Amino acid sequence: MGRRGAVTDGRTAEIMIAEARKAFWVMVGFLALIWVIQVVNWADGYRLSFSYGIRSWDAGGLPGIVTAPLLHWSWAHIEGNSGPLFIFGFLAAYRGVRRFLGVTGLIAVASGAGSWFTAAPGSVGAGASGLVFGYFGYVLVRGAFDRHLIDIVIGLVMGLCFAYQFAGLLPAEGIGWQAHLFGFAGGILGGYLFRDRRTASGPPPSGARRPASDGPRSALLKEIEDLGL
Repeated sequence: MGRRGAVTDGRTAEIMIAEARKAFWVMVGFLALIWVIQVVNWADGYRLSFSYGIRSWDAGGLPGIVTAPLLHWSWAHIEGNSGPLFIFGFLAAYRGVRRFLGVTGLIAVASGAGSWFTAAPGSVGAGASGLVFGYFGYVLVRGAFDRHLIDIVIGLVMGLCFAYQFAGLLPAEGIGWQAHLFGFAGGILGGYLFRDRRTASGPPPSGARRPASDGPRSALLKEIEDLGL
């Protein structure tokens, strides 16, 4: 490998590390936010969850689609969500925070709207588990849609290590499985909608000259696109 190739590889590694660092702090900040809200919610007798959760089949409860993922019903509830939320959220964000924010919005809407339509009328749902299952679904399929080997491996490993999560997609009494199921579906849809879009290129026509490549610069730009920047 020549000197310019080594420089390009070094810059690419720096970009990847920078994006991973941003993803880490985004998830740390999000977890800090929901834990601060939990303290206030607990001190107020969880009235925030009742007031700003998703009230099924109530038009006044539709804004809860935005606020419900920030609220929980107990300390055990938020503790159970925090670990998977950080792991799946980081893996969903490390290739590009801007794309991650779009995926998060899609998952929140899919999870919240699906829960609003299918849960028992008058029930109130809250919790970040819809996002957890959405990120889980996104991480599982992103590699297949983007055709990145490392993401395919990550998806397989996460699917095997967290196979028990699939039980949360099944109907169960006292659990907001609707938010889980629609969040998971939203994550899979996000993997498709936010996939890398590469321009297909065929062989040049007979007698035509192939455009000159910019060498390392082109490779760097392609890697930046792969990272979703």
